[in-house]
Amino acid sequence: MAEAAPDLRFDLVVATVDRTDDLAAFLRGLDAQIHAAFRVLVVDQNEDDRVHAVLAAHPGLQTLRLRSARGLSRARNAALSSLAADVVAFPDDDCVYAPDLLTRVAGRFAADPGLDGLCGRPVAADGRTVGRWPSRAQRIRPDTVFHTAISHTIFLRRSVVERVGGFDERLGLGSGTPWGSGEEIDYLVRALRLGARLEYDPSFVVTHPVRPFSADELVALGRRDGGSIGYVLSANRYPAGTILRLLVRPLVASVAFAVLLDGARARFQHATLGGRVRGLLAGRRRG
Repeated sequence: MAEAAPDLRFDLVVATVDRTDDLAAFLRGLDAQIHAAFRVLVVDQNEDDRVHAVLAAHPGLQTLRLRSARGLSRARNAALSSLAADVVAFPDDDCVYAPDLLTRVAGRFAADPGLDGLCGRPVAADGRTVGRWPSRAQRIRPDTVFHTAISHTIFLRRSVVERVGGFDERLGLGSGTPWGSGEEIDYLVRALRLGARLEYDPSFVVTHPVRPFSADELVALGRRDGGSIGYVLSANRYPAGTILRLLVRPLVASVAFAVLLDGARARFQHATLGGRVRGLLAGRRRG
């Protein structure tokens, strides 16, 4: 069992825009945390002052309110110069931490000084796993990071964040580019390339809402996420074998679903494939 680490400090970087009710629910979860050594860096991207009242309703939390232009990567980058804790996390403003989460994460880092980062498993409000995630703990590698990490479950030592630097602002929601996701995957790939040791452990769960998508929304999602993955693969110079495998999968799936007369899933896989190709071409131009 991981040893207690009451003095290990967390900085929780939360970008928020529009969603005051969700942000309030997230902060209520932080009020209930057993581990008290944390600070909330709220990067406010609203044009008004709505976040002030939400934060004022939680006087027991240590908070720092920052501002940035819209865009998830821009918001996170705006907080990097203010980091001071041992471990940094990037929770979404609509996720929820269980009361013992920070206690358990702190214990894991304290028990393993060589651990640079920890990623957990996302679950819906009813406790079911959101998406396809491995059932066994494992070390994260460049070829497995795509299905072992998502931003709201990531915890990194601050020393790793300082080495990696900023998020790529061409990636992520609000970026103004077609690559509206994948910023955290790109960040972790860069950390891995610098020698960071990252672990995935499905016993560390973070609750995140799940909403249904229409057929057209699924196609748009496939195009967006496919493009972002393609960008990450190309920008980080992934080997040809990995790229080919991640192109063949949606190609085969689109044909299979078409044969099964499942038009919605066939369109989703086709959009994913097209997105990955476009992202691959765009990623070559990064810096």
